[in-house]
Amino acid sequence: MIQVSEKAKLKAIELMKEDGFDASKDFIRVGVKSGGCSGLSYDLSFDNEEKENDKVFENNDIKIVVDKKSFLYLVGTELDYSGGLNGTGFVFKNPNANRTCGCGESFSL
Repeated sequence: MIQVSEKAKLKAIELMKEDGFDASKDFIRVGVKSGGCSGLSYDLSFDNEEKENDKVFENNDIKIVVDKKSFLYLVGTELDYSGGLNGTGFVFKNPNANRTCGCGESFSL
């Protein structure tokens, strides 16, 4: 399961609305792809169409969809949002990551 912090929830609802999505029925698609300075990077987008091998979760009134392959890397992850001096954006707190890069956008196991 993927947890969604209150800050991430509020920002996701705001951004989904700006992009023409409805947080009450659409969702955040979270995935992992090869790349980044640590080997794997996170992929985050808004979507409204589930695929055959998707895993669906709902936390803090936000629906999260993860493809089967990415799910193995993301079990127990918390999606947070940071608006601090070190940068603004969604932050993944992934307990499975052994190493992350300085910007937090990529990781390795």
